[in-house]
Amino acid sequence: MNNLLHWSTPELALTFALDEGPVRLVAVREASQPKGGEPDPSQPLVEVSAVGHGHSSNRHAGTLLGRQLRYVRHDETSTTLRIVQEEPATGLRVTSVFEARAGVRTWTEASISGSGSLELTFLSSLTVGLESIDAELYSAANSWMAENRWSKRAVREVLADIARDPHHHVAKSRYAVTSTNSWSSGEALPIGVLVDRSTPYALGWQIEHNGPWHYEVGETERGGYLLLSGPTDHEHQWSVEVAAGKPFTTVPVSLVAGTDVDSVFAALTRQRRAIRNRRPIDDRMPVIFNDYMNTLLGDPTTGKLLPLIDSAAEVGADYFCIDAGWYAEGDWWNTVGAWQPSTSRFPNGLGEVIDRIRQRGMVPGLWLEPEVIGVNSPIAGELPDDAFLTRHGRRIAENGRYLLDLRSPAARKHLDTTVDRLVDEFGVGFFKFDNNTMTGPGTDKDGTSLGQGLLEHNRALLDWLDGLHERHPDLLIENCGSGAMRMDYAMLSRLHLQSTSDQEHPLLYAPISAAAPAAVLPEQAGNWAYPITGTTREEFTLALVNGIPGRLYLSGHLNRMTPAELDLVRSALTAHRAVLEDLDTLVPAWPLGLPVWTDEWIALALNGPEVSYLTLWHRAPGPSTITLPLPRSTITPHFPTDVGDWTYAWTDDALVITANSPEPAARVLRLES
Repeated sequence: MNNLLHWSTPELALTFALDEGPVRLVAVREASQPKGGEPDPSQPLVEVSAVGHGHSSNRHAGTLLGRQLRYVRHDETSTTLRIVQEEPATGLRVTSVFEARAGVRTWTEASISGSGSLELTFLSSLTVGLESIDAELYSAANSWMAENRWSKRAVREVLADIARDPHHHVAKSRYAVTSTNSWSSGEALPIGVLVDRSTPYALGWQIEHNGPWHYEVGETERGGYLLLSGPTDHEHQWSVEVAAGKPFTTVPVSLVAGTDVDSVFAALTRQRRAIRNRRPIDDRMPVIFNDYMNTLLGDPTTGKLLPLIDSAAEVGADYFCIDAGWYAEGDWWNTVGAWQPSTSRFPNGLGEVIDRIRQRGMVPGLWLEPEVIGVNSPIAGELPDDAFLTRHGRRIAENGRYLLDLRSPAARKHLDTTVDRLVDEFGVGFFKFDNNTMTGPGTDKDGTSLGQGLLEHNRALLDWLDGLHERHPDLLIENCGSGAMRMDYAMLSRLHLQSTSDQEHPLLYAPISAAAPAAVLPEQAGNWAYPITGTTREEFTLALVNGIPGRLYLSGHLNRMTPAELDLVRSALTAHRAVLEDLDTLVPAWPLGLPVWTDEWIALALNGPEVSYLTLWHRAPGPSTITLPLPRSTITPHFPTDVGDWTYAWTDDALVITANSPEPAARVLRLES
C-alpha cells in the first residue's frame, strides 16, 4: 500500500493510508513492535452524518459523507498530528487531531469552508480499521452499588457471519455500548478492550466525556471497525449546526495497544497519568475520614461528629469530611441549594465542629451537590429561569430537584460564591462533589438540540472546575455521583479522588475495589473501608482490606470500637501508607482475570519494577486453595502482618495459596522480586 503516514507516541505507533479515498487508520500497534506489512482495512478514519446526508443503517459506519472525504494535508509537531480532509460537495472540513501522551488522545474538529452550513447528526471522535473481528470484547456494566462489573464475549457471537461468495455481503449489525443521560457511567463504563483470539494483540480505549457517549464494533468487507464518539442524534437527540465561524469539536478519546488484557490496562493506566492535570496538592494523597458510609448516613450533628473527629484523629486520618445533611433543618434532599449550615444540627454553629477538626490536626471537608437546587430551597425562587436547564422554556425538575445550567452566568456566580464562602469562612480544604440527579436527554434552551444543550452544559461544568482550581490551588475535590455514576476522565483528569461505590456490604465491595483500577488510576480510586464494631476479626479485616489497594476512604463508628479494633484500624492505615509511597507508579493486573460479581476468589496485583502488592479475597467459608500464575518472588504479609491460617507456597512460576479460615477473609501481600 502506497502513501503511508507513520506517527508515534512514546508507547503507540499509528499508520494511516493517504490515497485517493478517505484517510484510513490502518494499523495501531505498540511502538516497540516492528512495522511489518500493513493491513488495508477499508474503514474511513472519520464517520459523519448530517441532515440530508444520512445513511440507512443503525450503525454509524458506512456514512455517505465519510466515504466522500478526501485528504487535504497533514501537519506534525513533536507531540501533535493534525490530518485535514474535505468533502467537496458540501464544503465540510474535518480535522483529526492526535496528541502524543503515553498512548494517543484524539478528537475531530468540523467546520465549513464557504458560505454553506450543515446540521451534523453524527461525528466520530475516532474510527479504527480492524484487520479482523476474531476477537473478544471486554466491557463493563456499571450501576449504583454494583460498579465495575466486567465481562467478555466473542465479537462473532453478536455479528452474524453471512459473507459468502460471490456476493461478499457483511452483516449490517453492530455491537454497540451506549450511555445516555448525564451520568457518564450510569449503566456502562466508557472503556473497552478488544483482544485478538489468534495473535498476541489487544486494543484498548476510553471516552473522556462527562455525559453521553457511544462506541460500536462492526464488520466491513476487509475486516472490521471500532468507532468511538460522544453524543449522537440516533442515541441522544443530538445535532449541531456547523457553518462559517461556527465550528464543532467532538469529545476526546484515548487509545492504547498491548498484547493481552492486562497489558492494555497497564497502558491505560499510564495514559491516564499522562492526561491528568496533576497539581502539587495532589501529591499529598491524604487518608480521608468521611462520616457517611455505615455511620451517620446523612444525619450529622455536633454531638455525633465530635467523638468521631477525636477518634479519626487518634487512628491517624489526615482529612475529615462532613457528608450530606450539614445544611438541612429537615429533609436534606429537596431543600439543597443555599448551602448554609443548619442551626438545629449545630446549635453553636458549624464552626465549632470545623475548629475541632483543625485542632485535632486534620483538614476539614464538606459534602456538596453543586449542580442541583431543591424545589423547596429558597434559592429556587431567587435564581432566574435562565440559571436552570429547561425544555420548552420550563425548568427541568427531576425527583425534587432543579438542575443548574453551568452556561448561565447566574448559576456560575451562585456556585462560585458558595464555594468561595465555605473556603474563606471555614477553611475547607476538601469537597466531596456529589451528583445524584440525572438531567434527561438535555436542554433546548437557546434553540439547540437537547443533546447539544447538554454537551455545552457538560463542558461548562469542566470549565467551572478549572476556575475553582485556579482560585483555590490547595483545594482537593472528590468526584462522586451516587457512588461512581460519573466516573470518566473528563472529570478525573481534573479532580483528586473518585468514590468507587456506595456499596455498604464489605463482601460485595470486594469485586468493586478489585476492578476499580481498570477504570480509575489506583491513586484516585477512593475505596471505602468501613469496619463494623462487634464483627469478627476476619470481617473487620476484610472491610479494611477493601481500601488498601487504592485510596483508603475511611468511615465507621470509630468512637464505639474496642482498643483491639482501633489497633487494627491503625495497622491498616500504616499498611496503606506504605502502599501510597509507590502507588502512583504501580500498574494493575488480575492474576485470576477481572473479577466477576459472584467469584469466590478475587485477586488484584498492583505491580512495580521492584515491589508489588497482591490483594486476595476469599468470599466463602474455607478451606480453599487457589493457584496464581506469578513469577517467583519474596512474600511478606503486608496486612494483616500475621498470616493467620493462610498458607503460601511456590511451584514453578505459580503461587499456591490456601485459605483455611472458617469464614470469608482477605489478605494483602508484599512481593519483592
